[in-house]
Amino acid sequence: MTTSKTISLLVLCISYQPAFSQVRVSVATDISAQRSLKEDQRFWALGQNIVFDWHFSSKGTAYGLISYYSVGKFKNSLTATAKSPTTSPQEIGFTNDAEVRFHQISIGWKQYLVGKFDAEIKWNLYTITGFGLLFGKANNSFSMVIDTSLYNPPAYPVSGKGHFKRLTFDLGLGWEIPVSAAAFVYSEGKIWIPTTDYPSKYLLVNDNAPLVAILSVGLRILF
Repeated sequence: MTTSKTISLLVLCISYQPAFSQVRVSVATDISAQRSLKEDQRFWALGQNIVFDWHFSSKGTAYGLISYYSVGKFKNSLTATAKSPTTSPQEIGFTNDAEVRFHQISIGWKQYLVGKFDAEIKWNLYTITGFGLLFGKANNSFSMVIDTSLYNPPAYPVSGKGHFKRLTFDLGLGWEIPVSAAAFVYSEGKIWIPTTDYPSKYLLVNDNAPLVAILSVGLRILF
């Protein structure tokens, strides 16, 4: 599903709520800093979340969001080994210039520990629990061409461009303060924990990866 189709679907869900006329809705957007935490796959990226909240009670809120981020860049030192013991040298070292980019669709629940979704004076504190589908894109560029008739390149990663997906368990904590009767400035810290780790040939590290931490600052509008 494309990002534009996802946005259209979420907007349609917001606009159609005759059976839940008491449910109020918020729309939020933010600026986010993303950190990939796995060793040998660490990088920073900037991005944005677009969030739709359905407030079923003063303390409980369901949410749906889409997020997209800039390209993160990092380098890996790799080694190709000779196929024959008579080949010299027996090993060739080279560098992989890697680029990785993430998008995510997520649904979940926010539980207010302090305050409530429509507080007008005091600050709010809430937990975030959700499940997401992460879409990843990787591009690997080796510093030299490996002669595969003489050398075995590493199995992971391979040179070139590719895509991968992961299911994620999303945990976080949010803080917000009202700036008017219907507007809130918020900050959130979240982590994406992969629940699937089937190998992608475009990633050097596949076990429990990607593991991502996110810090966001944004504005929520209550309707």
